[in-house]
Amino acid sequence: MNTSDLVMAYKYIAEAWAKPEKSFVDALMRKRLVEWRRQSTITRIDKPTRLDKARKLGYKAKQGFVIVRVRVRRGGMRKQRPRSGRRPKRMGVKKFKVGKSMRLIGEERTGRKFPNLEVLNSYWVGEDGRSKWFEVIMVDPNHPVIKADANINWICEKQHRRRVFRSLTSAGKKVRSLRRRGRGAEKFRPSRKAGIGEA
Repeated sequence: MNTSDLVMAYKYIAEAWAKPEKSFVDALMRKRLVEWRRQSTITRIDKPTRLDKARKLGYKAKQGFVIVRVRVRRGGMRKQRPRSGRRPKRMGVKKFKVGKSMRLIGEERTGRKFPNLEVLNSYWVGEDGRSKWFEVIMVDPNHPVIKADANINWICEKQHRRRVFRSLTSAGKKVRSLRRRGRGAEKFRPSRKAGIGEA
């Protein structure tokens, strides 16, 4: 398969995943979700479900790259109502928003499961009424093949160690509002907490 055929194949995969309900993806994922529910929360897989998305985010089919599928439960924070009396407004139960996205939570759980690997990126692969599934691209920074690859060996440097827990992945930067630039985004850098006291 030459380069042009490969590009067209990735294009068709991307179009199918862009509108799953109008393509073969919807029926395919319905069958897969039945199987995924029976699996453990964090499962290492051989190859990515969405090859086009994985390649776009830096995945390569070579040694040192690992794909992991993680399941995260959907819903709010499920706060328990306090026993002592107070008015409903002060209960601290309703309208609570988590400070992290489900994708970032999935990345962090995967990072704890595989402490010798670094999280490169992740993407959505499916959901039902109870859970969401993400596939996390992980890299072994100590692998000689990764160290020899000029495109990815930046992750071997010490400042990128445990990067997922410092919200340095794409999902983490989105949660920290670092995708906003220019006017109106002055207080988001270096962090929202650091910008609170500024005039």
